[in-house]
Amino acid sequence: MASAFSGEGGASRDSASGPHTSEDRPLPFDHCGAAQSYFRETNASDATGRFTGRLDMTRVGVFGHSLGGATAAQFCHDDSRCKAGIDIDGQPFGNVIQAGLAQPFMFLLSDHGKSSDPETRRIQATIQSIYDRLPKDTRLRVAIRGANHFTFSDDGALRKSGIVRGALRLFGFLGIDGERQLAVTAYCVRSFFDAHLTRQSVSRLTVSSPLYPEIQVLE
Repeated sequence: MASAFSGEGGASRDSASGPHTSEDRPLPFDHCGAAQSYFRETNASDATGRFTGRLDMTRVGVFGHSLGGATAAQFCHDDSRCKAGIDIDGQPFGNVIQAGLAQPFMFLLSDHGKSSDPETRRIQATIQSIYDRLPKDTRLRVAIRGANHFTFSDDGALRKSGIVRGALRLFGFLGIDGERQLAVTAYCVRSFFDAHLTRQSVSRLTVSSPLYPEIQVLE
C-alpha cells in the first residue's frame, strides 16, 4: 500500500518552477507516522470489516508533493515501516540530508532546465547529495520536461484558472498540459512502487517509455 502526503511551503526565489521550500513550518512527520499506525490498527480490526486483513503493512510506500515530498523522505529515514518512498518536487529537510536513506527512493522533479537561481541550485545540490548515497539499483531521479511545481496536483493542473496556466506558459514556466503532467506523474509513481513494493525488483527500474517522452532520467 502507498500513503500520500501533500503540502505547500513558502516559495523559493524561483517560485514559479520550485522545488518549494518551507523553512518557517515544521514538517508533519508525526502525522505520517500516525497514519501508518491507523492503517495498521484498521487492518487488524476494522469495525466495518471492510479493511480487516486486506492491507499489506509489510509493503508500505510513502510519497508526497512539495512539503509532502520532504515529509516522505524524512519519514522513510526515521521509520522502518517505509519500504519505498517518492519525493515529488519537494525540498528535503531534516537529518535525512546528512544521514541519507537506505530504502528504494525516487525524486520526481519539475523542469529546471532554464533555472539559474542560486536557491534552486542549492536545493538541487541537496537532492543530488541524497541521491548519490542511495543504493544504485533502487534509486531514481527523474524530471518531467515542461512540468511546473504547481501542476503536480489536481488543483494546480486542472482547477487553477486557465489565465494562471496561460501566464506560466507565456513566461516559460510551463510547457506541458496539466492533464498530461498528471498522467506522466501517475505512470512514474505507479512504476516505481510496482517495482519495489509489488515485484520487489532486484534490478534497476527502467522508467523511460516511448509513451511518455517527457520523462528525463537524471544521474
